[in-house]
Amino acid sequence: MSLKVYLSGEIHTDWREQIVEGAKDLDVTFGGPVTDHAASDDCGVAILGAEPDKFWHDHKGAKVNAIRTRMGIEQADVVVVRFGEQYKQWNAAFDAGMAAALGKSLIVLSRPEHQHPLKEVHAAALAVAEEPRQVVEILRYVLTGALPS
Repeated sequence: MSLKVYLSGEIHTDWREQIVEGAKDLDVTFGGPVTDHAASDDCGVAILGAEPDKFWHDHKGAKVNAIRTRMGIEQADVVVVRFGEQYKQWNAAFDAGMAAALGKSLIVLSRPEHQHPLKEVHAAALAVAEEPRQVVEILRYVLTGALPS
């Protein structure tokens, strides 16, 4: 068995790299958003043309990024959404909602102190982890049935 895993959410720490490294011995293919913040913000105007109004600049970027995000989540078996130190990451909440609406297996990665503000997001998840290694262990268990040693 193999898995396609989409890693969504917070982009300012190395949580993605920790999961990819921890799962290198598993049959897992990872995908995710563009994590270069400037490239993600400017993709719309870089491809479709400049906008003098910041609203339309952001609008173009959001729509182009949505194509990638939608495709990645639709093709994934499992979606992992990370909420970092600042839980108000609206794109992560949107991605979690999209994954849940599409019936994808959702794992939320968040801090214990964010349990209350993220309670609805957590309720949609099949697992809520606090550390990237826990996500790796969930993937390992799903693929092999092996528990952590």
